[in-house]
Amino acid sequence: MIDCFFGLGANLGDRMTTLAKALELVAHTDGFSLRGVSRVWETAPVGPPQPRYLNAVARVGSMLSARATLKRLLDIEEKLGRIRREKWGPREIDLDLLFYGNAVSPGPIELPHPRLHERAFVLAPLSELAPQLVHPLHGKSVESLLAALGADARAGVQVFGPLRRRLDGPESDLEALPEGEGEAGAAPIV
Repeated sequence: MIDCFFGLGANLGDRMTTLAKALELVAHTDGFSLRGVSRVWETAPVGPPQPRYLNAVARVGSMLSARATLKRLLDIEEKLGRIRREKWGPREIDLDLLFYGNAVSPGPIELPHPRLHERAFVLAPLSELAPQLVHPLHGKSVESLLAALGADARAGVQVFGPLRRRLDGPESDLEALPEGEGEAGAAPIV
């Protein structure tokens, strides 16, 4: 089983519920074993003017190839109503394969994700799950990459809250805190 990390993001609709639904689908996908989930972070968008994002990172064991793993993530996006409008534009859900074991590939699936080392909205939640994970191209830990970002970049990500486990039945393993009932307003990482 290959240890993988993927990023989740949403900035349209009920963002927290969408993230919870995405994780629920991942948890019930053949070939995947959900191993961990970061807290949810609220972040400024990259790209054209648009609403703020909620972002998280999940750790998954995959028995599938990198291509099949990515395909399953894209299938989940489609099930949740992802519409591809414009590059870096607003989205209902975004699932990005960040690391697939120690794989390095320039394409067609770029591994590790080509810009993760520049993005606090990826590194902050990833550092909760795997702070000592070493980026195979940069030779630095996730924790070091996050620390190397400027204070402005780190200040743009704030803890929003957790996704909670449901206790009332097997149909859904995850439940979202209602929007605004997380740790919104918590101090940013600096």
